[in-house]
Amino acid sequence: MVGQPNPALVPQIWPVGALCRAIADTLEARFNPVAVRGEISGFSRASSGHCYFNLKDGQGQIRCAMFRRAASLLDFAPRDGELVEVRGRLGVYEPRGDLQLIVESMGRAGQGALFEQFLRLKAQLEAEGLFDPARKRPLPLLPRGIGVVTSLGAAALHDVVAALQRRVPHIPVVLAPALVQGAAAPGELVQALLNLYQYTQDASAQEGDLASKSGVHIDLILLVRGGGSLEDLWGFNDEQLARTIARSPVPIVSGVGHETDFTIADFVADLRAPTPTAAAELAAQPRDVWLRALGLAGQRLQDAVTRQLDTQAQRLDSAAQRLGRPSGLVARQQWKLGQQAQRLRYATLSNIERKKSAHKAAEAVFPQKFKTAMEQQHARLDRAARSLALLDPLLVLQRGYALLRTAQGQPLTSVLQAVPGQAATAVLADGEVDLHVLQTRRN
Repeated sequence: MVGQPNPALVPQIWPVGALCRAIADTLEARFNPVAVRGEISGFSRASSGHCYFNLKDGQGQIRCAMFRRAASLLDFAPRDGELVEVRGRLGVYEPRGDLQLIVESMGRAGQGALFEQFLRLKAQLEAEGLFDPARKRPLPLLPRGIGVVTSLGAAALHDVVAALQRRVPHIPVVLAPALVQGAAAPGELVQALLNLYQYTQDASAQEGDLASKSGVHIDLILLVRGGGSLEDLWGFNDEQLARTIARSPVPIVSGVGHETDFTIADFVADLRAPTPTAAAELAAQPRDVWLRALGLAGQRLQDAVTRQLDTQAQRLDSAAQRLGRPSGLVARQQWKLGQQAQRLRYATLSNIERKKSAHKAAEAVFPQKFKTAMEQQHARLDRAARSLALLDPLLVLQRGYALLRTAQGQPLTSVLQAVPGQAATAVLADGEVDLHVLQTRRN
């Protein structure tokens, strides 16, 4: 016969809510208030102003909640990877039975191991010039193909494909799947990029490469994944991945995490997008935009051709009109000839009239001008006669002077021309006197 169970050995049966409250009371009595030091992970701020995150170290982690009143007193913006010291109360969130720490104050205690590692790698690559804006390339306006690196199971893949299908369904997309979280993620991301680089080669240059075989030429690569904590995104903070991105033969757009998330891949990529969907939207202009631009260009071309055809048609009509009625051309030329003849006749008559008028005017003033001219000439002649008379040697002789000549009739102007006994002639005002030289004397 089986005996009745000992009531002392039968465990108490707890309602779930009562058990949670009992545990919460025990924690309250045993630990609170509590101060904890750890690294922030998965920090988020709700629209209500409440903050939710995890505190962790190498041995464990605990869920934390910081309500709006306490969060408003913070003097810094908490972020994943920061090492902080918090004070608060341990409790149990009864609807889920989760252990959580209600944080009442928070202060910085350091950067955190992962965040410090992130900063060291960032400083190293920045010093090497991998983040230099001068090496950033503009995105192609019309890519022939787009490569996408992400996980097959990621929601980011669906968002990117949906955005590309909506905007540019005519552009082929090549997917290179890779893990985007975990220790193996960096190696797979590097390999996925290297696989896509083969599609960037000119298909006409190497017949054996993937681009030639598939007929797809990639001009742009999207490296994407959804949001997460610093640990979730850590695969994109790998040095080898950063150097692989820097060696890309085509521009790379990084769309990793949310707008507030930053990774090393974001800094190395040619362009950082705030989200995977934004990366897809930046990759190419919507097809409708290009269709409208193409339609506008076609309309402009059609208008230009129509205007040119109209102009040429008018020229043809004008030429046909001139060619079809030569009598009209002859009539116009005859009219022009008549106009020219009339102008010539008028010009000739006008010239004759001007000549007649000038002749009549000359006839009217000619006697007076002739008389004046004759008087002027007589006056000039009188002046010339007086001047000539003054030069007459006879006038000089009349004043008692004589002109001496040799027997040969040469003027005798110097005593050196005369010798004693020489015959000479002296010309006076009223005649000549024959002379003989008796003696010469020089002054």
